[in-house]
Amino acid sequence: MADLLSKEKIILAIEDEVSIIKFLRTYLEAQKFYFLSADTAEKGLELAEQEQPQLILLDLGLPDLDGLEVIKKLRQWTEVPIIVLSARGQERDKVLALDLGADDYLTKPFSVMELSARIRVALRHASGKIETAPIFINGELKVDLANREVFLKNEAINLTPTQFDVLAVLVKNAGKIVTRQQLLKAVWGESYTEEKDYLRIYIHQLRHKLEENPAQPQYIRTESGVGYRLQESI
Repeated sequence: MADLLSKEKIILAIEDEVSIIKFLRTYLEAQKFYFLSADTAEKGLELAEQEQPQLILLDLGLPDLDGLEVIKKLRQWTEVPIIVLSARGQERDKVLALDLGADDYLTKPFSVMELSARIRVALRHASGKIETAPIFINGELKVDLANREVFLKNEAINLTPTQFDVLAVLVKNAGKIVTRQQLLKAVWGESYTEEKDYLRIYIHQLRHKLEENPAQPQYIRTESGVGYRLQESI
């Protein structure tokens, strides 16, 4: 089936678990992607260079090279979206992968719906659609980036300049994990990247202004130990 598909939509999986490869091939080819796979880092890096995929699914536990090293090597020459698929659920691994340049992180086992959503978001970001859209809408939340205005249920929400800056970073990365360090650097600069409590205060403030139930947020989701994710626009 893959031979009949357009190579304009290539997804490469660098993964050594046969069952995962079978699952990914079945699902992605059904979604009209041209699917390629490699069971070692060396083969994966070669295929990435030769085939120029639109997205890479990467396992961290490869037999010949740690997946974190693969991310480093890929980011030396390409900005292709990388979604990590790994049995490693430790916060340290997630933060390292994202800080090295991965676009997202899914812990095994994962559902088809989770995978589909993360692929959709990564490809949208790669195409520039989110970054160029001046208005973000998700349900009853509307954020006008150009005019720095926020509306909830058609009512204007008053945010301080810094609160809006934090929200804007999340909006520009809608659907993606933004690590705490990335948020702090984007809003306050390099010297504030360890001020995690400082950021937590602003997220708390935003939730109380935007969420119907701040304890169970609909829009600003916490990625435990890693950072935050703004619910993808629907």
